[in-house]
Amino acid sequence: MTALPDAIDDMQTVDELANSAGISVRTTRYYASLGLLPPPTRRGRVAYYGAEHAARLSLVRALQAHGFTMAAIEKAMSRIPNDATVEDIAVQRAVLTSWSPGGPEVLDRQQLDVRAGRELAADEVALLVETGVLEQIGRTYSPLPGFEMGVELLDVEIPVDGITEAGKAIDRHMRALRDDLNDILNRQVLEPYRSMPRTEEQSARLELTIQRLRALTLQAVVSGFERATNAAITRS
Repeated sequence: MTALPDAIDDMQTVDELANSAGISVRTTRYYASLGLLPPPTRRGRVAYYGAEHAARLSLVRALQAHGFTMAAIEKAMSRIPNDATVEDIAVQRAVLTSWSPGGPEVLDRQQLDVRAGRELAADEVALLVETGVLEQIGRTYSPLPGFEMGVELLDVEIPVDGITEAGKAIDRHMRALRDDLNDILNRQVLEPYRSMPRTEEQSARLELTIQRLRALTLQAVVSGFERATNAAITRS
């Protein structure tokens, strides 16, 4: 239980919190039961919620709007410590909603064929999973970035081992690139933001900045790979 501050003028009851977030009290309590909100401050039987609780509710709604499943939201929120400030949560929102493509697309076996635009054999599905463009969870499937390319590769006359090896090589280098870009993002964007007095306007600017960075980074990666491929073909 959070300790009660001397003044609660800036605190809200659960009814007020729900009303300011535009959701029902029942939904607010449900989110709290999932651990999406830290424990409230209590005075007797009355629970009070602060700006941090409101920021978390806003983040939950933003993630839902970006297509995140509730399971994905729970996972993301569990990584935010209970003592995170409103500014800390704003950083999380900027990263999660701007850098992430959204929640996973979950398909059954028949829907997967429709998504692929063709009927996939069992061994083809297994190959798509192995090459990292399709995730299988029980009897459901989630297409990952590169899924369409993976389906097209199934019709290319190249040995299965070659496709698998190429997929592993791409994944290996993409992981290394991801780590480098993540380090640059933290040092050059997030750390300077954390060190300055933060306002709501600055939080909005950070979110817009990361949105633009995401688009520019994807474009730069594609352009860089095209240049490298052209150079390799020229040498060959």
